[in-house]
Amino acid sequence: MSRFIESIKVEDQKIFLAALHQNRMNETFSHFGKSCEIDIGTMFVSLQHSENGLFKLRIEYDLDSHFKIQMIPYAISEYNDFELVINDEIEYGFKYADRTQLQKLKEESDADEIIIVKNGQIADTSYSNLLFLKGKTWFTPKSYLLNGVMRKHLLSKKKIKETEITLANIKEFSHFQLINALNDFNEMFIYPIEKITNLPKEETDLEF
Repeated sequence: MSRFIESIKVEDQKIFLAALHQNRMNETFSHFGKSCEIDIGTMFVSLQHSENGLFKLRIEYDLDSHFKIQMIPYAISEYNDFELVINDEIEYGFKYADRTQLQKLKEESDADEIIIVKNGQIADTSYSNLLFLKGKTWFTPKSYLLNGVMRKHLLSKKKIKETEITLANIKEFSHFQLINALNDFNEMFIYPIEKITNLPKEETDLEF
């Protein structure tokens, strides 16, 4: 049976975006014709978490509502370089616990982190959605693999906009950053576009 995960930010004893995580979990069950019996809010209260600092609340569950939870200290990663990796077959529409495809792509790269390109469209890294800066506006690709909770949150608050980002126009953006449930806007982790080691040299130079 397939297993799924939710990775939820907990900082200074407060849980973040719980409603969006609960909604994604409910939608996962519903898609497979099941009803979710796991309540994130109740679960968090039962943990009696009393430590300050940044933690990842990791919930691994199956469609019979069996689950296990971990509270893991968390630190935001910083990367030296990124590589565009083309894969037109990859699918990750649900937050599966099995990340074999994503991990294999990362292991085949020499860069610290990968940016997946599917059908010429910029998608996600191996574990996050992406934001790209043009002028003073941050954009997120329409062509995500997984519509993450932070992506949904920032779009709903109109802090970012959605647009088509491709191999042909990626160099129109000056900077980028990684976002997920534990990574919000963070000026310390904004990367210049040149951190991507294999950017197309010209608009017609799209062979890798």
